[in-house]
Amino acid sequence: MRIKKSVANFLRWQRVCRVATASDRSVPHAVPVCHVFANDKLYFGSEGGAKKVKNLRANPHVTVTVDTYSDDWSLLKGVMVQGTAKLIDGGPRFKKLLRLLYEKYPQYPEEAALGKGDVMVEVTPKHVFSWGFK
Repeated sequence: MRIKKSVANFLRWQRVCRVATASDRSVPHAVPVCHVFANDKLYFGSEGGAKKVKNLRANPHVTVTVDTYSDDWSLLKGVMVQGTAKLIDGGPRFKKLLRLLYEKYPQYPEEAALGKGDVMVEVTPKHVFSWGFK
């Protein structure tokens, strides 16, 4: 799915998003994560045993919201991506995505380094909703 340039730039430059998953019993779970956006897909890293990863293994459907808030509501802006997740748990692709994440967030390697047993999550958009864009 092609994403509009203005929306793609917003996704690329924002620093945090919220990821919502659901377990195999439809129990919702939402958490903030640091992400990168490349090639019309959104990526984030996670510990392999995290609840969101367990949920995605059982149910690959995911919603990601990236937004900004202002008390001046005419400045509100955001994007909601609904799609499917693929877990990447090693190899050259994992390393390439990890490098992108570490470039965007220089503190990541020191504060929350990913390694053996961890994953990069690839979100492929199926539906994209946005607000506040001209």
